[in-house]
Amino acid sequence: MKTEFEKMRSEELYDFSDPEIDMSLRHAKKLCARLQTMTPYDDDYRAVIEELIPGIPATANICPPFNCDHGNGIRLAEDVFMNYGCVILDGAYVTIGRHTLLGPNCQLYTPQHPKDHVLRRETKETSHPITIGEDCWLGGNVTVCPGVTIGDRVIVAAGSVVVHDVPDDVLVAGNPAVIKRHLK
Repeated sequence: MKTEFEKMRSEELYDFSDPEIDMSLRHAKKLCARLQTMTPYDDDYRAVIEELIPGIPATANICPPFNCDHGNGIRLAEDVFMNYGCVILDGAYVTIGRHTLLGPNCQLYTPQHPKDHVLRRETKETSHPITIGEDCWLGGNVTVCPGVTIGDRVIVAAGSVVVHDVPDDVLVAGNPAVIKRHLK
């Protein structure tokens, strides 16, 4: 039998009031709160960010303020850069490839509340992973919705809302984001 945390990471309906999930949320919120007054140049910044996001490469850089749900669901590759104000709701895994840049206030959301209004009243939801490829650039205020995969070398224009998968080597823009140009 799966725990609620395992269900959360497996795209199954889970109860987010579960004690294990609550403990993970509280841990991340405390670390995010500490980050709000730091810069990447502060002596204790690296220790806090490594506790929040286990396995974060030394070359990855996140400019506070930064917020996330758990931190332990974020998988960053080498040379990822996130500008100020990014938010990652990582009920499901969020994977970001090498040399990818996120502009200020980008938001990556994995949770999905039930469509049925009665079920939405309960403490239940699903979460769907987000994957962003290598060498991507997400402009400021981009929102990526649950379950989206963005290919390699993609540019997402500022203010776009990405609701569908995006293939490699394109520029997308709009709400919802659509392909505006092929880059190769």
